[in-house]
Amino acid sequence: MNRENKPDYLGHRERLRQRFLLGEGRDMADYELLELLLTIALPRKDVKPLAKQLIAKFGSFANVINAPAEDLLSVKGIKEGTLTVFKIVNVAAQRTSWQNLKSFEGPIISNFDSLVDYCRTSMCFSDVEELRLIYLDSSLRVLGQDIAQKGTINSVAVHPREIVKLVMNNHASSVIMVHNHPSGNVQPSKADIEMTKKIEEALSSIGIRLLDHLIISRNNNFSFAQHLHLHNLG
Repeated sequence: MNRENKPDYLGHRERLRQRFLLGEGRDMADYELLELLLTIALPRKDVKPLAKQLIAKFGSFANVINAPAEDLLSVKGIKEGTLTVFKIVNVAAQRTSWQNLKSFEGPIISNFDSLVDYCRTSMCFSDVEELRLIYLDSSLRVLGQDIAQKGTINSVAVHPREIVKLVMNNHASSVIMVHNHPSGNVQPSKADIEMTKKIEEALSSIGIRLLDHLIISRNNNFSFAQHLHLHNLG
């Protein structure tokens, strides 16, 4: 293809790349960043209309990247290759956030914002509740994590014995529980408070401390340790 016959979008695409490299995307609208990402999956197509369509449908760059596969594949023009690119970005964001959290050398309580950021990145876009355990050593540094349970849109069944087993298997001295509220309301329900009390008692009986229980949503979070004072739930 000679220069005169090149599609107009190729020049636009190159200008978009240069803008990204100069400012690392900080001055780019959501659809522009998404458009640049789409060029990787669809190198021979003008992807600006598709990028704008995706933002219109899902609302933001983050919502697109975190959307369920079936919802993305329902959009005309999105196939498995594009879906894979989106999910790579999603997993990369989660892994980077987790590795930064795990490599922090101080106690987790002095890195609370990073903890919340990781939990939000990894959990808040789910449309069902899940319970995650973050294991800590005797110096309150992060050891590892598990997804202990997944539930429904408004509840998750938790058995204290299973939590105790997971914590002991990971040789943790203390643990932070985290679960998401897809509704967006992070205020704990009566069931949340009762569950926390039972798990705290079960862990305490074997000398393991429940350091906190966090409830998160896309825009907010609730800390039992800060608001309901763990060890005083009765």
